[in-house]
Amino acid sequence: MQEIVLLHKKYAPTAEVLSLVFTHCQIVSDVAAQLMRARGIAADGDLVKVGALLHDIGVYPLFGKKGEERKDLHYITHGIRGEKILREEGFPEVIWRFASHHTGVGLTKLDIESQNLPLPAQNYEADTVEEQLVMYADKFHSKTSPSYFNSYEWYKKYAAKFGQSKVAKFEQMAQEFGVPNLVPLIEKYGHPERP
Repeated sequence: MQEIVLLHKKYAPTAEVLSLVFTHCQIVSDVAAQLMRARGIAADGDLVKVGALLHDIGVYPLFGKKGEERKDLHYITHGIRGEKILREEGFPEVIWRFASHHTGVGLTKLDIESQNLPLPAQNYEADTVEEQLVMYADKFHSKTSPSYFNSYEWYKKYAAKFGQSKVAKFEQMAQEFGVPNLVPLIEKYGHPERP
C-alpha cells in the first residue's frame, strides 16, 4: 500500500489532483471488494485491490503543474498513459493491463476506428475476472468536480450514448457481479449520488 501511495504522489502534480484521483481509486477498490464479498466471487482479492488502486494512474499527465486540466490531451488516453507509467515503473502486464483495459465497458478496435479515437487501433477489453471487476466497479463513481457516485440506472443511461451493445455489456456484468450498495460508501466518502 505504501508503494502505491508513493507512486501516486510521484505523478500527481498537486495535492488536490492527488486527492481527486487517489480517492476515486480507493472507492473503486471498496466497490470491487464489496461485490466480491456479496457474491462470493472467486477472484484474487489482492490483485483486484492493486489493480483498482492503480487503474487511473494515467490521469495525472492530463493535468498541468498547477493542477489545471490540460485541454491539449484527450481524456480517453489516460488508460494507455497509465499503462506506459506502470510499464516504466517495472510492473508486470497483469498489473498494467488494469490501466489500459478499464475504460467504459471495454473499448474495441472497432470502437476506436469508428469513433476516430486517439488510441492505437486494438482491443482494450477486460479479460480476466479481476480486470472485469475493476472495470465494472469503476462505473459507479466519477471523479468529476464535485465527485459523484453513479447509480446502476444512471450508468446504464450513460452507456446508451455509446450504443445498445454497451448497455447489454453493462447489464451482463451486473448479472455476474451484482449491483453495489452505494449507501455506506456515500456515507464513508461524503460524495453524493449523481442526480
